[in-house]
Amino acid sequence: MQLFLDTASLTEIRAMWEIGILDGVTTNPSLVAKEGRKFEDVLREICALGVPSVSAEVVATDTDGMLREGRHLREIHPAIYVKAPMTPAGLRATKILAQEGTRVNMTLVFSANQALLAAKVGATYVSPFIGRLDDQGEEGMELIRDIVAIYRNYRFSTKVLVASVRHPIHVLEAARIGADIATMPYAVMEKLVQHPLTDIGLARFLKDWERVPKG
Repeated sequence: MQLFLDTASLTEIRAMWEIGILDGVTTNPSLVAKEGRKFEDVLREICALGVPSVSAEVVATDTDGMLREGRHLREIHPAIYVKAPMTPAGLRATKILAQEGTRVNMTLVFSANQALLAAKVGATYVSPFIGRLDDQGEEGMELIRDIVAIYRNYRFSTKVLVASVRHPIHVLEAARIGADIATMPYAVMEKLVQHPLTDIGLARFLKDWERVPKG
């Protein structure tokens, strides 16, 4: 399973990229706004690191506007994937962009039926938001199970990108189900590396090493 960071922070992206566990980045208008910088400047710097998949979201709500923005975004760098919302206008734009060879990440997906439609119009990624479903008292991971099963049934090439990840258990469950990608905040990716027994074991090894004769 690929691991993406859901951020627009160059500091966070660079840290995980240098470790070697990062496969891609997803951004959205809210994340970019936190950086207080021009959208395109942020995208170019992320791509310059060598990140192979960088999702950049359109903000238009009509098909023509999405097409105009999507075509512009894809020209910024070959690593750019255009994020379009799951709406009738977004579906129309995705079909046209996909036919032009643009890789589209269909976002704000909350049902298996929506995911089915995203695959039918040629989206490269579908992004179901599991954390937000959990917030509403639903079981977000059940949606992932449904989507993975449907895509396998019909051999859709669209990849399941699990979004709105809140904690490491979400990542573990997504991997067990067979999702293609999980995108998460920096704090969650940090926790994937950590375990208290690792820290205790390392401290014990170092303490024992101090007693080994040197020289």
